[in-house]
Amino acid sequence: MVASFRSKRPGTPLSSMLSYEFARLIVVGLLSVLYRFRCYHSRRLPVSGAVLLIANHQSYLDPPAIGAGVNHRHLDYIARLGLFEGRLLAWLLRQFNSLPIREQGGDTGAIKEILRRLADGRAVLIFPEGTRTEDGAMNEFKRGIAVLVKRSMCPVIPVAVEGCFDAWPRHRTWPRLWGKRIAVSFGSPIDHDELMKDGADAALRRLEAETQHLRIGLRRLLRRQTRGRFPAP
Repeated sequence: MVASFRSKRPGTPLSSMLSYEFARLIVVGLLSVLYRFRCYHSRRLPVSGAVLLIANHQSYLDPPAIGAGVNHRHLDYIARLGLFEGRLLAWLLRQFNSLPIREQGGDTGAIKEILRRLADGRAVLIFPEGTRTEDGAMNEFKRGIAVLVKRSMCPVIPVAVEGCFDAWPRHRTWPRLWGKRIAVSFGSPIDHDELMKDGADAALRRLEAETQHLRIGLRRLLRRQTRGRFPAP
């Protein structure tokens, strides 16, 4: 049983894994009560082995929502360097497997660390838009991510979040705590060789298109379930 639990994130102290699991359960409860949180197809994420997760970025709620939807793996998160400026927030981010990366220019050290974590068999989540959306729509993926995808040598899974922008848009200091809906959907794993068959740029465009397709489908589902109330038109 302990071995099975440790397999959720290889090479991690048991105390850190227990902290992550406890926090995940709290987040699931809060998101469920406040936003009627739903996660679809999380089992498309393999139970073991290196996986790179690519997601759209609407809000600070995206990483906890995606992590909350996965109960059979512990994720590693890539966060912008600016979030690590506060001592307390930096400590919390590192407790939950987060790695800082510079928004502008190449961050060779961060890319090497991501590749090291993948080599350890971990599941790493990254947001290729580089920053939160201004209006809820998905922005173009940054080309620098293509290098990481090429060098990762592992399956890639597109992930979509929807409703997080309405709950906590970037122009608000604090989230809206009621009256919104949040959902996450996982796409199917794409084999590395299949993804790279037409080159890194084509691979990035494919991931962008598949993530957008997932997001639009998730948005339609939420609006159908709420009779057009959420997310906002």
